[in-house]
Amino acid sequence: MKRRRRFSQEFKMNAVAMVVDQGRDLIEVAHDLDIRSDMLRKWKKKFESDGQHAFPGSGHLKPEEEEMRRLRRENERLRMERDILKKAVAICSDR
Repeated sequence: MKRRRRFSQEFKMNAVAMVVDQGRDLIEVAHDLDIRSDMLRKWKKKFESDGQHAFPGSGHLKPEEEEMRRLRRENERLRMERDILKKAVAICSDR
């Protein structure tokens, strides 16, 4: 059984640069680096859409996604605070 290989952001960026910047053939680069051509094609597409933020790595998010995550957490916290205040008002008004 083959183990799944992991590639660093630097490796992916260098592989894509060989195709994009140096103008080398994608299949040739994939063969030289001993990776599948469809994988390199996906990396190239991701790099073209996201630029330098294309490969954030395990556990890291692109800046936009990180901001969205932070806002969702803040939104949830604010909802909880609102609900607590509603309950407090209801308790106080019953007296």
